Amino acid sequence: MPELPEVETIKRELEKAVLGKKILGVIINNPCVVKHRRKEDFVNGLKNTTIRNILRRGKLLIIELSNGKSLAVHFKMTGQLVYPGDGKKSRVSFKLSGGRTLDFNDRRLLGELRLVDDWRSLEFVKALGPEPFDLTADKFKEAVSARKTKIKPLLMDQGFISGIGNIYAAEALFKAKINPERSAAGLSDKEKTVLFKTIKDILNEAIRCGGSSIDQYVQLSGEPGDYAKQHKVYGRAGKACFICKSPVKRITLGGRGTYFCPKCQK
Repeated sequence: MPELPEVETIKRELEKAVLGKKILGVIINNPCVVKHRRKEDFVNGLKNTTIRNILRRGKLLIIELSNGKSLAVHFKMTGQLVYPGDGKKSRVSFKLSGGRTLDFNDRRLLGELRLVDDWRSLEFVKALGPEPFDLTADKFKEAVSARKTKIKPLLMDQGFISGIGNIYAAEALFKAKINPERSAAGLSDKEKTVLFKTIKDILNEAIRCGGSSIDQYVQLSGEPGDYAKQHKVYGRAGKACFICKSPVKRITLGGRGTYFCPKCQK
């Protein structure tokens, strides 16, 4: 699933490519991804509106429109936004002024498109914790200290902190040299400080690289992001750790595959 860096990458690219453009028409090729009771209301609510603003909240992309409504895009596992699109793999296509099309592709039909009056009223949004870049080190330490759960599932808990998923939780814990099975409350203040800085550093670098192309994620152009080349543990089970050369281990933690180096991460 695209995480904060991937959605932020698409947000920034959309700002450059489609901000101020008018939606001239909407073609629904597969209604499964449109989470709207009446599909014609979805189309009519978008048609002839202008794209006024593009936001990100956690892993959610929000396109604010001139009629006061917003298109909320949840990519889930395999959702993509591609511009200019060719319609060949599109589940929904948005015809924009200037003659080009913005395509929403989704091979597994798990993504969700919603046209809403106020995106802030979505239950998913109301349940989100703070953005990593909105926290201070002290607030992060305080929040972690109050939780007895294991640190890796906690970092992936969107109600605790929004936007971090399996990839960046694993990479941050490796760089901070913290075992993913450690109790959050059991971390020292120094470890919490290092982890907080590491999370922000890794997220910023991943954004700079256009995200990690795992599964179906691509940038707005359709090209893959480059950050997967920098993964130190994620997806590297059995391969040599870049630091100590011990095999990277994969376990299941919180129902998710978790990658770490048992020697480097204590």
